[in-house]
Amino acid sequence: MLLEPNPPEFPAPWAVAWGEDLYGLWQAFEIEGVRQVMRWIVPGRFLMGSPHDEEGRFNSELQHELTLSNGFWLAETACSQALWRAVTGGNPSRFTGHEDFPVENVSWNDCRDFINLANEHLETELALRLPTEAEWEYACRAGTTTAFNFSGELDLERSNYRGIWEWRGVEWAEGARHSTGRVKKHSCNRWGLYQMQAMFGSGARTGMESTG
Repeated sequence: MLLEPNPPEFPAPWAVAWGEDLYGLWQAFEIEGVRQVMRWIVPGRFLMGSPHDEEGRFNSELQHELTLSNGFWLAETACSQALWRAVTGGNPSRFTGHEDFPVENVSWNDCRDFINLANEHLETELALRLPTEAEWEYACRAGTTTAFNFSGELDLERSNYRGIWEWRGVEWAEGARHSTGRVKKHSCNRWGLYQMQAMFGSGARTGMESTG
């Protein structure tokens, strides 16, 4: 199978800015003055799922090789409250305080409506959609095969989460934020994508993928 590493067109008609850096190709769209950077995810093969001895895995995570034959554009961050407001005119988030916080407290239907409205705003061939599970895991792993897309264990310096593995009601580890944080608060992965795992629990990366 031939895997084409480059996008069909670069820059695309919808791009207001573009370039290439150590993470690869990027370009951005803009809605009502709010800019969102998208990163080109090259096609490739990876092991989806997890090995039997990985701590915390579910029985359904059967490890298998998968090939993504088409590359795609994926937002480098979660959808910010600023972008959500620019598209919908509102902000349903519980945790406010900065426009660069990810939007949360949204349903799947809310996300679908957001995507439809964003595409109407853009009126281009970008055609935002939700990524598939395979596309998400492939982009999150960014070429790694470990439990996380970095070496070592998960900690509060690398990701925003409750700080403990077990679910114990409202218990939090010392130093946990108890809220969301800015979409670029923590380091990105090898492909320039931020907060791809262990987010606070928002559905905030919605509508941020496109094959165009």
